[in-house]
Amino acid sequence: MTNGYWQIRVPASTANLGPGFDSVGLALNRYLTLTISHHHRWEVIALSQSLEQFPNDDTNYIVRIAIETGAAFGVDLPPCLVEVKSDIPLARGLGSSAAAIIAGIELADAVGNLRLSQKAKHELATQYEGHADNVGASLYGGLVVSCETDEGIDLLVIDDLPICVVTVSPREELKTEKSRGVLPEQLSYLLAVKAGAVSNVLIAALLKHNWEVVGRMMKGDLYHQPYRKQLLPHYVEVEGMAERNGAIGVALSGAGPTIACFVEEDKSDWLYKQMHQAFPNMLVQYLTIDNKGASTKPVPQDTAL
Repeated sequence: MTNGYWQIRVPASTANLGPGFDSVGLALNRYLTLTISHHHRWEVIALSQSLEQFPNDDTNYIVRIAIETGAAFGVDLPPCLVEVKSDIPLARGLGSSAAAIIAGIELADAVGNLRLSQKAKHELATQYEGHADNVGASLYGGLVVSCETDEGIDLLVIDDLPICVVTVSPREELKTEKSRGVLPEQLSYLLAVKAGAVSNVLIAALLKHNWEVVGRMMKGDLYHQPYRKQLLPHYVEVEGMAERNGAIGVALSGAGPTIACFVEEDKSDWLYKQMHQAFPNMLVQYLTIDNKGASTKPVPQDTAL
């Protein structure tokens, strides 16, 4: 690590896009940002109110992942001062935990001079997260489609989708554990085949920019949305309003409770305004796709957070 400061920036993400369950992720322009400098001990300073609830020492989740990552490669990381800010809502299905995991790995890579490949970072992050979609999007940017097998993780990135996302989030959190708890333990063979076909056609439609089919496939998910919608009484109302105002498709963002409304770029301003007016008691955000993914760079001290 050089003298001065390093800055790490990791984008938010939405996962699944309906039927792409645990395999499809999309990076969005909300960020977890770290500024790092040498220090006599590990210390974390939260610059966003939402982060003040977390530990400010080496038990902080991001720092713990960094230390464990360094140890995995035989490197004892020097202690650092880590200033953290975030505009990614917590426990809303926008990849806040995935961003933290990527940030921890990037921190270890920078401080420990590990020189990890993107593939190595993704494999480490997937071990922490449990699946490759959110962490893949936060690391690589763009739309990622991934598959984990006994041989490892295969991942492809699509970085030219001409769409935006309007998200609608209730004020209440929804823990992933609760949202996962309503899912069935298994699907019948015939239903699994049908669900896989819906997911396949979603990806093909996104690549072809066939928005009508994209919307149908998002609504046709059989993996998780039919079960999770019961936890979200606002889902039907949000979906209907979005579809009436130009959305090409609507899907749960990750495990929820955020609902992601996908829209063509030239219709995005209108959709955002209508959703913002219709749901004044919810957090409505206009988001664009982040195609760069996680970044780490040295920065002068006078431009630090």
